[in-house]
Amino acid sequence: MVCAFLLLGACDDNDTDGSVLPVSAASGRAVVKTAQVGVRPIFLVNDMDDGALKAALTQCTDGPFYKTDFSIGHRGAAMQFPEHTRESYEAAAAQGAGIVECDVTFTADKELVCRHSQCDLHTTTNILAIPELAAKCSTPFVPADPANGVAAQVQCCTSDITLAEFKQLKGKMDAANPNGTTVAEYMDGTPSWRTDLYSSKATLMTHAESIELFKKLNVKMTPELKSPSVEMPFDGFSQHDYAQKMIQEYKDAGVEADQVWAQSFNLNDVLYWIANEADFGQQSVYLDGRYSDSTFDHSDASTWSPNMTELVSQGVKVIAPPLWMLVKVDDDNNITPSDYAVAAKAAGLDIITWTLERSGHLANGGGWYYQSIADVIDNDGDQFELLHVLAQDVGVLGVFADWPATTSYYASCMKMPASQ
Repeated sequence: MVCAFLLLGACDDNDTDGSVLPVSAASGRAVVKTAQVGVRPIFLVNDMDDGALKAALTQCTDGPFYKTDFSIGHRGAAMQFPEHTRESYEAAAAQGAGIVECDVTFTADKELVCRHSQCDLHTTTNILAIPELAAKCSTPFVPADPANGVAAQVQCCTSDITLAEFKQLKGKMDAANPNGTTVAEYMDGTPSWRTDLYSSKATLMTHAESIELFKKLNVKMTPELKSPSVEMPFDGFSQHDYAQKMIQEYKDAGVEADQVWAQSFNLNDVLYWIANEADFGQQSVYLDGRYSDSTFDHSDASTWSPNMTELVSQGVKVIAPPLWMLVKVDDDNNITPSDYAVAAKAAGLDIITWTLERSGHLANGGGWYYQSIADVIDNDGDQFELLHVLAQDVGVLGVFADWPATTSYYASCMKMPASQ
């Protein structure tokens, strides 16, 4: 057999096609053996400071690379592909993401679709370039007035349009130029560290369509029930209706509950699933967004309400804070688990975290996602240093990444279990 993957993957002479291992007797699902990690992880490894971790990761450049649940596709592969599109999801699966995310919101006719926010169509799609649909936006486009320091104004929501109208849209990289004086200028805002190279074809998807695609891609699913931007109930559609409809679409599609990691920043959504959909509730994920509360300090347990033990007593099993809440810098300038991380594990909570590869170049500390360790970050390769602490010291179940090849490379190198 000829190996065609080179650095993209690795071949095993015992395989007939280099694609899968035998079907798991326990799950009945094929175990994907290869992942196309490409050259970016190699670039990151080469950019690391010399040390034991770099040496270990350097030894893995020839693979084998395979799909793991540690690698979670955040909105697909959103660093380079328009988020929540078929193409982005397919790229994430190819890069070894064992779990892929559809953020869930709803249209004017209460149909569920994949969008990061109910009101992001003006930055993530071409809606402004379709006059008849742009006219339906909550806030139609108002050009910027740079001379007077006034930014452009616009807001377009999925709840402004029907599902049929939503399906007319095409995805684009999530970006906008606030100084745009025309629609074209406003839509042209992709940062230099991303790319529009893969925006020529970007197919938007309903939640139900994402389920069918993920089944074909043989990946697990992590839908996030997004906070509505409209007043609820919406035309008789309550928050509980919304939470239930999301789970029902998995049941209707015949997806087993252990293949789904339902998420929400709204603790009440998680508690609803625990109480009303026990099987799905078992691994529902509480996204901890309390960092936006001025009374919350992730380094001071007295400010946590509910605290870790109280969350567990309510039935919560998985918590998911941003990267920076799980780590800190010790007196020797080493990255170590934060008090928050230690407390979560001590209470018996599993942890998932977000989002790697979302900050551009890390030479100046990495920005919001790396804020607790900014003083010790000075190169892009430091992403692997953080990932190593999260995996080995914090013990997270998985990491959301905008470029899942990076997490897949690490997981494969460390011989984490293959996704089944």
